[in-house]
Amino acid sequence: WLKLSQANIVAVFSALLLLRRFQSARTLPAMAGTGAGYDLSVTTFSPDGRVFQVEYAGKAVENSGTSVAICCKDGVIFAVEKFLNSKMLVPGTIKRTFPVSRNSGIAVAGMLADSRQLVARARSEAHQYLSSYGEEIPPEILAERIGLFVHAYTLYWSIRPFGCAILLGCVDKETKKPSLFCIEPQGQVSKYKGTAEGKGKMAAKTEIEKLFASAGDDLTCEKALVHVAKILHKVHDEKDKDFELEISWICPASKYEYSGVPVDIMKAAEGEAKRMLEAEEQDD
Repeated sequence: WLKLSQANIVAVFSALLLLRRFQSARTLPAMAGTGAGYDLSVTTFSPDGRVFQVEYAGKAVENSGTSVAICCKDGVIFAVEKFLNSKMLVPGTIKRTFPVSRNSGIAVAGMLADSRQLVARARSEAHQYLSSYGEEIPPEILAERIGLFVHAYTLYWSIRPFGCAILLGCVDKETKKPSLFCIEPQGQVSKYKGTAEGKGKMAAKTEIEKLFASAGDDLTCEKALVHVAKILHKVHDEKDKDFELEISWICPASKYEYSGVPVDIMKAAEGEAKRMLEAEEQDD
């Protein structure tokens, strides 16, 4: 290199630069199906206004087991379809419902590791608010703060969006009024009477609408228990792996505190749900 003149060095680097551009041009057709290069960074919009990295995070949510949450008359109930990746797994492992505070909880869909980070953030926000103001954080403020945190991860090229969606349920300690929020990978926060995320979310949402149409505003968590078990068994794809049902609630049965549904009660509800599905199939 020392013997080369300055002109020769410039010529060599120019040739290398042309070669790199030629190789990049050859790869563009292959990338056309995945965003034609607009999916390489979360900070890049496509010509039609899409952010592909955020959409891919949504796909990660759709590939996971279905999560359902319903805001009932007397509380909130969460139910999750947990795929069993191994027959050697201990029952109750790989939890997908978590407490945030005594009166609030979260059900997750998508990448579990990402979900745990959001659960930790929600607990931190709840603790900081309690320490600062001496009272529990209002559900709307907690949901908005988590949404802002999630949205921040869609703004910088050095980080990636969260590949998960969370269903946040709370019951006011004083008024006993329940509320339910969904925070999606783009940071959007929506309030629902009942919703679902994951692989079977569309079918699950249809079943939730039917449930509210028949039960109205008198639906309690104890009545909804059998129905959420039925919904998850109904939307489960037989092509997928076997799954374990996980249900938690915040209602009078748990003294308005987040708690997992007792195993015997959950098993009884799951058995009743299966009998209801069998009866429906026979009627058809």
